[in-house]
Amino acid sequence: MKKLFIILALSLILLATSGLVMAQENEDIVIGMTANNTGVDSYQTLHDQAFREKADEMGVDYIILDARGEPMRQVDQIMDLMTQDVDVIVVWPVSGQAIVPVLQQVEQAGIPVLIANSKVDESGFDLVKGFAGPDNITQGEYAAQMMAEALDGEGKIVEIMGAPGYITAEERSQGFHDEVEANYPGLEIIETQPADWNRERAQEVMENYLTKYDDGEIDGVYVGDDNMGVGAINAIQSAGRGDNLKMTSATMFADGYDAMLEGDILYGTLYQSPIDDANYTVEIAVKLARGEEVEFFNYFETPKVTSENIDEFERPTW
Repeated sequence: MKKLFIILALSLILLATSGLVMAQENEDIVIGMTANNTGVDSYQTLHDQAFREKADEMGVDYIILDARGEPMRQVDQIMDLMTQDVDVIVVWPVSGQAIVPVLQQVEQAGIPVLIANSKVDESGFDLVKGFAGPDNITQGEYAAQMMAEALDGEGKIVEIMGAPGYITAEERSQGFHDEVEANYPGLEIIETQPADWNRERAQEVMENYLTKYDDGEIDGVYVGDDNMGVGAINAIQSAGRGDNLKMTSATMFADGYDAMLEGDILYGTLYQSPIDDANYTVEIAVKLARGEEVEFFNYFETPKVTSENIDEFERPTW
C-alpha cells in the first residue's frame, strides 16, 4: 500500500510538472481569434468557453473577437488582430469567400492563419496554414449512408440545408448528394431548400414540403443539423405523417438526442462535440505559433449515432 501511494504521488507530481513546463513553453504565445457568431446557439457558446479553457490550460494568452455573423465585421477584426502582435490568427469564417482578400494582407505580414470549423473558400487555401474542425463532406456521406439503411436503399428524399454560401452547409449537402449518386441508385433527392440553421425556418420549409408532396411522395428528410431537424419533426408530427418518414442529420444537438430516444422519425445523426472542436483548434494554433509544421486538414472524429448505439453517447450539453 505504501509503495502504491508513492507511485501515485510521483505520478501526480509528474503530471503537475509537465503542465507547468507546457505553460512555461507557451507563456509568450498570443492567439488572436475572430469567432463566427458566439451566442447564436449553444454549440458556438460552448466552443468559445472550451477554447478559452484550453488556452488557459496550455498557458497561452488570447484575444477573442466576435464577428456576430457579419462578414465585413470579421474582415475588420482580422485587420485589427494584425496590429495586436499576435502569433497566430484563428478564423471561424462567417463567409469563406469574404475573408480571402484580407488573408492576403495577413500572409504578407507573416502571421500564420488557422481556419476553424468551417473552411475558407478554395481560393484562400494558399493563404492559410491549415484547417481544424469536422470533415463536413464526410458528415454528409455518413448521413446518406444512414438514410440508405433507414429506407432499405429505396425512396425519395427532401433536404433542408443550412445557409447557402456558408461552406459548412454547402459541404454537408455536397457530401450527401455525392454519396447518394455514387452508391444508392434507389434513392432520389427530389428537392433542397435552405433554412439558415434556424429551427422555426426549418419547420416552415418542412410544412411547405408536406403541402407540396402528398403522403407517400416523400420517404426521407435530410437536415444539416439536429436544430433544424427538430423544427422539421414538429411539422411532420403536426401533420400526422410521422409514421411514414425517416430523417438523418449531420450534427447532434441535445434536442435531437431526445427526439431520437422519444420517436422513430430521426433515424441517425452525428456526434460532434464543440469541446473537442475547440480543444483541437487551440492545439493546432499553438503548434503554428511555435513555427511547427502541421497537416493542412486537421479533422476530428464525428461518429454516427442511431438508436442502436445512442446509449454509448452522453446527452449533449449543446
